[in-house]
Amino acid sequence: MISRRTFLNLLFASCFAVMSWLHLTPDAHALGGKLPQLNQPAPEFTLPTNTGNGKISLSDLRGQWVVLYFYPKDFTSGCTIEARRFQQDLPKYIEKNAQIIGVSADDIDSHAEFCDSEGLKFPLLADTTGEVSKAYGSWIGFVSMRHSFIIDPEGILRETFVKVNPSVHSTEVLAQLEKLQ
Repeated sequence: MISRRTFLNLLFASCFAVMSWLHLTPDAHALGGKLPQLNQPAPEFTLPTNTGNGKISLSDLRGQWVVLYFYPKDFTSGCTIEARRFQQDLPKYIEKNAQIIGVSADDIDSHAEFCDSEGLKFPLLADTTGEVSKAYGSWIGFVSMRHSFIIDPEGILRETFVKVNPSVHSTEVLAQLEKLQ
């Protein structure tokens, strides 16, 4: 017998697979909400983190670039691949004075398990109410959509990614970050 968490993860992954197969991938404006405008201040947030440091606010990260990525669920295949790629490229982000921050509706305990399981060395934030995901136009019902944002050291939104392929996304973000710098 499989655990409830495993069952829900499989069900969730299956739904997204069927949506993709049927070309029903939700449009960011239609289902995720309104994306924040480029070259404007990024929406401020404060969320609890799995790192044991309490909470992280966007304002705490002034002075460095921020790669803020939203993803649907810990331990699902696409989310695991995406997180692994960001972790693999973490030294390159650090060289560019960039902090990677992952956000999903999972709680901090799930994030802690996910980080331990995958060896992730960047924070995952728990947006359990979807408030921050909504502010970034990245909320669909009960989960965050796979969207990413590059925010400059002054807190200005410089790039948005809405059609994300988890396998190559980190490479795309790094390339765009290099252009922006």
